[in-house]
Amino acid sequence: MAIHTITSIFLLLLVTLFSLTTAEIRYTKIKSDTRPIIPIDEFGFTHTGRLELNVSSVNLSTRNNLDLSKVGFFLCTRDSWLHVLEQLEDGDISCALDSNIVKKVYTFNSLPANQNSFETRFVETDSDQYTLVFANCYGGTLQVSMKIHSAMYNLDGKSRTKDYLSAGRTILPKIYFFFSVIYFGLATLWIYVLYKKRLTVFRIHFFMLAVVIMKALNLLCEAEDKSYIKRTGSAHGWDVLFYIFSFLKGIILFTLIVLIGTGWSFLKPYLQDREKKVLMIVIPLQVIANIAQVVIDETSPFNQDWVTWKQIFLLVDVICCCAVLFPIVWSIKNLREAARTDGKAAVNLMKLTLFRHYYIVVICYIYFTRVIVYALETITSYRYLWTSVVASELATLGFYVFTGYKFKPEAHNPYFAIDDEEEEAAAEQLKFEDEFEL
Repeated sequence: MAIHTITSIFLLLLVTLFSLTTAEIRYTKIKSDTRPIIPIDEFGFTHTGRLELNVSSVNLSTRNNLDLSKVGFFLCTRDSWLHVLEQLEDGDISCALDSNIVKKVYTFNSLPANQNSFETRFVETDSDQYTLVFANCYGGTLQVSMKIHSAMYNLDGKSRTKDYLSAGRTILPKIYFFFSVIYFGLATLWIYVLYKKRLTVFRIHFFMLAVVIMKALNLLCEAEDKSYIKRTGSAHGWDVLFYIFSFLKGIILFTLIVLIGTGWSFLKPYLQDREKKVLMIVIPLQVIANIAQVVIDETSPFNQDWVTWKQIFLLVDVICCCAVLFPIVWSIKNLREAARTDGKAAVNLMKLTLFRHYYIVVICYIYFTRVIVYALETITSYRYLWTSVVASELATLGFYVFTGYKFKPEAHNPYFAIDDEEEEAAAEQLKFEDEFEL
């Protein structure tokens, strides 16, 4: 049983390393579960933290000759789990609930034999990031069924109003709203540019406008979603709009990167078969990624498939990011070959340079938002988790601005004629690059 418990604690550590859903009022149903450790939710408490726990329909497969003080709920920090693991390995304790490090919320020995429900309120004055955990130290033999209603919040300011957003995330509504205003401003500016340069506008420019608008709407809905959760503990339907616009934004953004990478509308008005296949791969993968994201957000880590869905989301996201790079590589290869053969060295060299720059920027954007931001969220104190959101949004904003600036409608751009001197200079540069490669 000790091995089973230690394995479960390792699983809990893995779960806490992932970015958990923003805490709110949560309803959890456990049915005939024998797991020794079940993480319910995570929350960053200030010195005015509160936990309200309402558990009903409690059903244990047996109560005979069992010490029910080894079955119940407790709070612990991530560091606490490391010490609990050491205690279990050293044989100092046989159950996580026996540890003097964890904070017991309620154990089932306090539940009268003729009752199947209880309510309790826990006051947390030590500010830290805590995980609410259900422990069943008879895991594997004792089946537990119950319905859990949990609410974790902090009392905000002198008014002592309930703040259901975790410490470190309570500022997120303002951050998302601020960035949504920026994107609405960018959309307005882009509309002005399209009108002013309407004679040189391509279809791809309207696609870029759609991406900016979807991003703005996505951020606005996320701001309202977090704002309602902050005040009431529930999103009140704003999460549905958030998922819709997030889904559309994800598909349109990756499609835009593929279209720009292929040179569609700029270099050619059509897509080749292999480029169409990339889109046919990226779009369904984005659908799967968004479904996984909904499952992750709407369920807590107690769900046995939660980690699986998290891994699916990360895998699909990585595949999408890799897939959109291929069209840019193909365009760079085609432009390099064309620069040697069609006699327009300067034009193709400038196109080649532009697509090289875009390729580098896309890689940097993907690496920063998928790796650096995740690492920042992992190592940052729970009080400053909002900084990872700001970093991600700033990187995304920079990527949007770079894309718009480099591929804006322009009468004199790299896709049109260049004078003879520039042509000769470009030809010499291409010759030098070929010799350098050799």
